[in-house]
Amino acid sequence: MNLIIMGAPGSGKGTQAALICKAHSLPHISTGDLLRKNIADGTELGKQAKSFMDAGKLVPDELVLALLKDRIEQADCKNGFLLDGFPRNKAQADALGKIVTIDTALNLETDLNKLADRMASRRVCLKCGYTTSAQDAPDGKCKVCGDTLVIRDDDKREVVENRLKVYAENTAPLVQYYKEKGVLKNIDGMQTIEQVNNAIEAALK
Repeated sequence: MNLIIMGAPGSGKGTQAALICKAHSLPHISTGDLLRKNIADGTELGKQAKSFMDAGKLVPDELVLALLKDRIEQADCKNGFLLDGFPRNKAQADALGKIVTIDTALNLETDLNKLADRMASRRVCLKCGYTTSAQDAPDGKCKVCGDTLVIRDDDKREVVENRLKVYAENTAPLVQYYKEKGVLKNIDGMQTIEQVNNAIEAALK
């Protein structure tokens, strides 16, 4: 079962990916984690990726695909995997299709305006890591350690709206791409974590 999970920033994609992988004993392949691991391990591909990142450039698709191909060929992927964060556009999807067959593309559908509200209301305690919302902490204090809660830079409204805009522009064609391949499963991502997970499991049966 070779799966892809797609969803906007803040859609709960990471939470669902972890639940799917646990339920089906699948490795969770995130391209960001894959890049960091190869750089940390000093692999040849990792060194090449690092040279681009150190120069402030995007790692080229060919290099990311080479890393993915290497990862997919490992023993723990023989019964499948869950791919997260790739492909991000149609060209990447075409290239991925040449190295592996995707059985199901799960798309967490969300209301981007509500998502922006949800993310912009997120508050974090830098001292202990506790995360909550502005509504649940009207005094601005951490329930765990009493420290002051802050809004992270990438949760600021204008940053959130820009991230969601970029996501929508890049991913809309991907949704159509996998729909035409007959492997797309749309999931209502605005439900509770449990309801979303139940819908995913029903779609995978």
